[in-house]
Amino acid sequence: MRWSVPRRHRYLRRMILSHDSTGSGPAVLLLHAGVADSRMWDPQRAPIARHHRVIRCDLRGYGDTPLTNARYDNASDVKALLSSLGERPVAIVGASAGGHVALQVASEWPDLVSHLVLLNSAFALPATRSLQRFARREDALIEAGDIDGATELNVATWLGPDADDEARALVRTMQRHAFQVQLGAGEDIHQEAGPDIDLEAISAHTLIVSGGQDLDHFRAVANHLAGRIPGAKHTQLGWAGHLPNLERPDEVTALITDFLDEFPR
Repeated sequence: MRWSVPRRHRYLRRMILSHDSTGSGPAVLLLHAGVADSRMWDPQRAPIARHHRVIRCDLRGYGDTPLTNARYDNASDVKALLSSLGERPVAIVGASAGGHVALQVASEWPDLVSHLVLLNSAFALPATRSLQRFARREDALIEAGDIDGATELNVATWLGPDADDEARALVRTMQRHAFQVQLGAGEDIHQEAGPDIDLEAISAHTLIVSGGQDLDHFRAVANHLAGRIPGAKHTQLGWAGHLPNLERPDEVTALITDFLDEFPR
């Protein structure tokens, strides 16, 4: 799972991210975690689509979206996708690294985002010791060429105790594929940081979800966001690890849909 990106660059080449959509009604965009791809939302896709148009996408280097040597940033890619689909405003549900992208979009283009649901979102706070230890172990395994070991480390770290074998197998598949795509692309990758995040500029109805079984870094992030995004609600799920939508899918789906229904567009 990668957190750091190089400095911004003004010249970026756009591509339309691989995506799918289902259902009709107000649009909901689902942004995946850095350990996953759009398949992580399989349990939520159909239930949310009963009353919404659900859009899932793969960020560059994940799922079916390739990683090239063109300069890019994830937030601008997401904006370009929504423009191509003619959708605004949208609700965005972002998990982990996908939550960071959602924050960038909601901060830089607030009129584009009506609702924001953040599941253990990433944000640029100093890494805690637990996150540093994870990063060192992952780097060491990758440098040693042990991609299976790095994959298993991610599965063990990012899924909480309530995750079943099917969820673990899915994360294993998604993470291994991401490693293959990203490591196969070599060193000539030009990912830019994207827009700076001004939390006070976010006008979307915001729900922040944190997991009691997640790394302490992400609980600190959730508290930070809840204190600075205007009107944000914060729910901590004591049972949850880093990917609660795969650990107790029905419970998290209900949490998302109830929040969307609480503030209808």
